[in-house]
Amino acid sequence: MGAPNSTSPAELLRRLIRFDTTNPPGDEGPCLEYLRGLFTDAGGADCRVLESPGGRPNLVVRVPGRGEAPPLLLQGHVDVVTTAGQRWSHPPFGGDLLKGWVWGRGALDMKGGVAMMASALLDRLHRGDPPAGDVVLCCLADEEAGGVHGAQFLVERHAELFAGIRHGLGEGGATTQHLHGRAFYPIMVAEKRACRLRVTLRGPGGHASRSHRGGTMARLGELLGALDRQRLPVHLTPVASGYVRGIAAASPEPERSRLLALLDPARTDAVLDRMGDEAGRFDPILHHTINATIVRAGEKVNVIPSLATVDLDGRMLPGFEPEEFIAEVRAIIGPEPEVEVIGSGPRLKEAEQGPLYDLLCAVLRELEPAAVPVPLLMTGATDQRHFARLGIEGYGYLPLRLPPGFGQETVHAADERVPAAALDFGTDALSRVLSRYRG
Repeated sequence: MGAPNSTSPAELLRRLIRFDTTNPPGDEGPCLEYLRGLFTDAGGADCRVLESPGGRPNLVVRVPGRGEAPPLLLQGHVDVVTTAGQRWSHPPFGGDLLKGWVWGRGALDMKGGVAMMASALLDRLHRGDPPAGDVVLCCLADEEAGGVHGAQFLVERHAELFAGIRHGLGEGGATTQHLHGRAFYPIMVAEKRACRLRVTLRGPGGHASRSHRGGTMARLGELLGALDRQRLPVHLTPVASGYVRGIAAASPEPERSRLLALLDPARTDAVLDRMGDEAGRFDPILHHTINATIVRAGEKVNVIPSLATVDLDGRMLPGFEPEEFIAEVRAIIGPEPEVEVIGSGPRLKEAEQGPLYDLLCAVLRELEPAAVPVPLLMTGATDQRHFARLGIEGYGYLPLRLPPGFGQETVHAADERVPAAALDFGTDALSRVLSRYRG
């Protein structure tokens, strides 16, 4: 497969989509070799392919800068989630360009972002126009399965590659959200922290031919129902408050007052209940969340089980610890069930809303004068949590100017696609940041 005639991000994305990097198993090698070849052909960059003990490769490219700034990290993953069981209008690994849209798995999450970052750097190499400081581009494996063979491996085994880096840019932000006639660009400055729990319920077993009430299965149903009916308590974090206030300030009445009412804990939940689908933007940044994902009970159809377990996916707001989170969950499920922590994510420091954040906002306003940048709390997790262990402050900043009525609903779903013009917009934004970043 030869290199495209230009570093157009749309053309590069089409090539990347055609590598099936569904994780598992990943098979990121050919995709990363293709990217390495582009940088090798351009010249002027140091390229390394580093393979995890599990045999998963990662590409690290260092592009020398002008020496006017410390090094900057750009990081993105090339593995994608499965398309199994989904009905696509166009082949998910075809990379089709149709009516100005690039279709395929990874168009949004996140081969599109990798294409923008790579295109911005390749364009500078081709033009002999170095960035302000060195740029370290990491094209990673395994993010969709936790990053063990990707970002985590690099941080634990090759930390020296990131010496001197204070800031990083990656996925999770600067994609248009259209609300109340305005275009908002949320920039991710913080992430929620995962806390996975296992709840065990016990009760009398017996033969299923007998009448049986109030046992393990009944308690299981009560627990699931309670989790479905009740939210955890409201907590107002600085980043969530900034997001709500930023949107409210640019919104007309009565929407402005309604949004600001979200910041009154006594009214938050009632306001959310009246917001309909729009509540989905705000609910998970104002509460911890807890969702049952795996239920186990019984082994034979004619035996009433004496034990049931429920695995719960919890996401904690910044600044909270598992013990505090469990106490809030206990208030819903009661004291009887056994609760254990089966996994929790690392603490992640909120990125500073300082000079770099101001630059990211300024670039968006230059490219779209009516843009309204706001800080964002990411409700999921990205590879930034691994790089944070090295003291790197990360921002979700892969700008995409999307049309009204289209957002992130095709991420991990059928018919994932992105406008080619949005990729150009994001590449231009990243290139401007690379020129003006000063640490």
